[in-house]
Amino acid sequence: MNDRGDAPTEQTVVLDAAAVGDAIHRLAQEIVAANEDAASVALLGVLRRGRPLADRLAASITEMTGRSVPVGSLSTRLYRDDVRSGRAGGVSAGEGTHFDFDVDGKTVVIVDDVLSTGRTVRAALDEIMDYGRPRRIQLACLVDRGLRELPIQADFLGWSLATAPGDHVSVLLAETDGEDAVLLERGAEQDEGAE
Repeated sequence: MNDRGDAPTEQTVVLDAAAVGDAIHRLAQEIVAANEDAASVALLGVLRRGRPLADRLAASITEMTGRSVPVGSLSTRLYRDDVRSGRAGGVSAGEGTHFDFDVDGKTVVIVDDVLSTGRTVRAALDEIMDYGRPRRIQLACLVDRGLRELPIQADFLGWSLATAPGDHVSVLLAETDGEDAVLLERGAEQDEGAE
């Protein structure tokens, strides 16, 4: 049985800690290769797990280029199209949008852990545009689980999974969960409001 008390589900480790580290390093390499002017790049991690991923990507980019990359946090809660229905997930106190750089003229890379329907990314785009006009916006995701409802795709992708609507993808990160892994539960109920 799982922690929701439902029938047992099949859980598979899709990426272990080493594979998560490799995927993040590869994402950083792809971001550097696609952006000749590394000085104009800024990363905005979608809360919760997008922010630690953005921090790790920034560290890798700095190691590769010798240039510091600004990082910030995005809370898309108020921009989600399901907020009126009460299905949008909450953000803990102290976990809101925060960045201390101007997005005007920058290449902003949205960083998220899982890409699915595309609704979280759409909300992130709306929020960023309220702060200014970036030169361009790119998307980096650790995992794409498919099931798109909007025409959105990642520019930089760590891993792609074919999933069914009842499956659940969990990204675990050392900063939030004490370990790095990507898990797939076949047939699990998807959390309401999840991407």
